[in-house]
Amino acid sequence: MTAQFRAFSIARLPRIRFGSGAFGQAAETAAGYGRRVLLVTGARSFQGSGKWQQLLTQLEALHLSFERVCIPGEPTPEDVDDAVKAFAGRGFNVVMGIGGGSAMDAAKAIAGLIDVKVSVMDFLEGVGPELAYEGPAVPFIAVPTTAGTGSEATKNAVLSKPGIDGFKKSFRDDKLVAEWAIVDPDLLSTCPQAVIAANGMDALTQLIESFVSIKANVFTDALGLSGLAAARDGLLKLYNSEGGDGQARERMAYASLISGINLAQTGLGSVHGLASPLGAFYPIPHGVVCGTLVAEATAINIEAMRGREPGNEALARYARVSEVLLHRHFASQDEALHELVELLRRWTGELNLQRLSRYGLNSSGIDHVVAHARGSSMKTNPIVLTDDEISSILKDRM
Repeated sequence: MTAQFRAFSIARLPRIRFGSGAFGQAAETAAGYGRRVLLVTGARSFQGSGKWQQLLTQLEALHLSFERVCIPGEPTPEDVDDAVKAFAGRGFNVVMGIGGGSAMDAAKAIAGLIDVKVSVMDFLEGVGPELAYEGPAVPFIAVPTTAGTGSEATKNAVLSKPGIDGFKKSFRDDKLVAEWAIVDPDLLSTCPQAVIAANGMDALTQLIESFVSIKANVFTDALGLSGLAAARDGLLKLYNSEGGDGQARERMAYASLISGINLAQTGLGSVHGLASPLGAFYPIPHGVVCGTLVAEATAINIEAMRGREPGNEALARYARVSEVLLHRHFASQDEALHELVELLRRWTGELNLQRLSRYGLNSSGIDHVVAHARGSSMKTNPIVLTDDEISSILKDRM
């Protein structure tokens, strides 16, 4: 059996409705599950768009009743528990999460617990008793309004307790996967430019890390290459047009979706290993962490493999990523790897991704971050990094 065709399994995925105008079918999709809808949204941006009124009109026309939960930032366990206490026992047939990854992660967890009526702390990985989740989960519909996390395609609800002794952990189970992911690129048109940059680099990072993951396979490779090409052709155009380029919206909505599908199958790598403690200990948006670290993490991974594991197949995989992102063939693998790192560094600058020191990280905090960086994402990184190597990623972007 070749490495390409080694055995693999594919975890549950949502049914997917993708394309311009797909949002117009969200209310009808919800109606297929019953008459009571719990909407989970972000704080402001979606409610300020015409799509919000469109949704309300369609819900009314279909005689659906709804209530709303607002998630103003990255969700905490308390956010989820409070929503479950407020809405449990009120007969909701379906939960619809509309927004970025934070709103969708919160909606996913609320849908999983609103009929179970226990604290999400009982199920968070690495926190509390880590009980087995048995459900039942209320049907969940995911409607992303940003292009980055791919949460619409995963079983992970990522929750944070902020602070230097905090955490960023997942409540995850196949029962939490959305029944439907409704991906409408038009919803990206009002996304702020800084969010386009950070979330887009999150999607790109997820595409790269899943492609070089030790669990990558022929199925995820095929999807990942198409996602990388879409990000190549869409990210900077979407950023520079401030969401106005329709083709760029389609490409980045697709790239984000594929990044979520693939991370659910293969796991991720060192960037997301660091994103967990950084996002818990410091007020750094997840996309910013990914965007600011991906170039240097890629460089350190490549350097480590060249030094200790020169036969590691991920070197060839990074070279393939380089060919796709730069849309050219290279005379040697070394040239491809060099150009990949330089491209990622250029994009980090062009997209104005901030350094970690802006959010409070300094040299005295590095050891604390490194000590908490070996979660599930690090386990699928293509090489086991030393503490010094992990520290150097942080130092290079501090």
